[in-house]
Amino acid sequence: MPFSFVLLWTDALVYLLVAIVITFAWHIRHDEQLLTPWRRVGHSASGMAALTVLLFFIIIGLLDTVHFRPALENRYNNSEQVYSVEVLSLFDVMVTPLRKQVEKTYSAPLAAHLYAKETVEQADGSQAREFSRLEFGGSHLQHPESQRIQDITWRAVVGAMLGLIVCTLLIVLLNILLARRHRQSFKQSLSAIWRGTTEIPWKAILITLMTMLALIGTVIMLAPHYHVLGTDKVGQDVLYQALKSIRTGLVIGAITTLIMLPFALLLGIMAGYFRGWTDDAIQYIYTTLNSIPSVLLIAAAVLIMQVYIETNPEMFETTAERADLRLLFLCIILGVTSWTGLCRLLRGETLKLREMEYIQAAHAFGVSHWRIISRHILPNVMHIVLIATVMDFSGLVLAEAVLSYVGVGVDPSMISFGTMINAARLEMAREPIVWWTLFAAFSFMFTLVLSANLFADAVQNAFNPRIKTLSTKSTTRI
Repeated sequence: MPFSFVLLWTDALVYLLVAIVITFAWHIRHDEQLLTPWRRVGHSASGMAALTVLLFFIIIGLLDTVHFRPALENRYNNSEQVYSVEVLSLFDVMVTPLRKQVEKTYSAPLAAHLYAKETVEQADGSQAREFSRLEFGGSHLQHPESQRIQDITWRAVVGAMLGLIVCTLLIVLLNILLARRHRQSFKQSLSAIWRGTTEIPWKAILITLMTMLALIGTVIMLAPHYHVLGTDKVGQDVLYQALKSIRTGLVIGAITTLIMLPFALLLGIMAGYFRGWTDDAIQYIYTTLNSIPSVLLIAAAVLIMQVYIETNPEMFETTAERADLRLLFLCIILGVTSWTGLCRLLRGETLKLREMEYIQAAHAFGVSHWRIISRHILPNVMHIVLIATVMDFSGLVLAEAVLSYVGVGVDPSMISFGTMINAARLEMAREPIVWWTLFAAFSFMFTLVLSANLFADAVQNAFNPRIKTLSTKSTTRI
């Protein structure tokens, strides 16, 4: 085989999470009571626009989750196939030019020369200090001083136009499908979308999609010929690092949530339902856990894991497996230390629910505790679980950046927003200042967190019975 499939621990958990989400979506689709609030989520223009951006990040994260080791050339003509120690992903294959075009050192965004002068030997044997040409960035230009701006402008305009053309085709296809589904003319369907009178805010979704496709088209046209966001100290493309950091942020947010939920659900419902000594014991546990500074607890646990990894190098065939185990352990520690807030909310809600008439009637008819919890308590607290989970996601992404910045986050060999910010710490203090690494990490992390927060607001409003998300004006059901 030309490659050997690699299944990392976090890959397996991401696949499990995807399976859970698909199963949950299938269950919601066949339950009208659960489907109603999710339809209200679809009525939020800001929420659906944010979801469009989130899907872009999720797609990149999933592509970066399928890992393999490429086969090496067999120089000895034996039957045993040898594979590289480098672990790649499908995303790495798709952005091969970004991954392989490595310069000597720093270069500014869209530059054709190095950012700092270096000593160059002239043809006559003398030496001079000058800005050397990049090996890949702008290498197709004969005279970059006069041609670079024009070439960048032309490629950016062409890329944006291609993105807009793709978006136009998608709009036409969407209108055809909606017109056939609702037996309308193409013009009526397009007019309803343009006026914003549709039940689903297609106008906001399409405007967001158009902006994203224009940017993506511009980057696709420029990336093979320039370093769009510059290069770092070792000459690696900063755009590639920012895109690779997406998976780390998503894994931290998603897997930590997956680990946190069982603790919060089980202990929170038990404390509120059984009360008495059970409630006292659970309150003592999460009060004690909250009294310990979480950063110190996480730092101690990560350092213990780091010592274990360094003393047992034979357990890992590649550096990617070692870094993945540390990432998994960081998710576990974050999950163990972040379930207390949701547990408190579930305890309070369960205390209220257990006094309701239908719960008391179930007790009178001799229904078992397990059946009451699974049939009556759990479904009525799931809206709190969903809202808290979505809102905590952005906080976990930011937590990874902070922990990696102070040196107790992910492995240094793993690209993340935190490691990029940590690397930019010294770059911001040099002269001339290297600003683009921090700018790239901040921009991508800001976009991810902002879209997650906007979608969380839409979910909270949809599941809050006191907030009416549907407009009183008449809407066309499209």
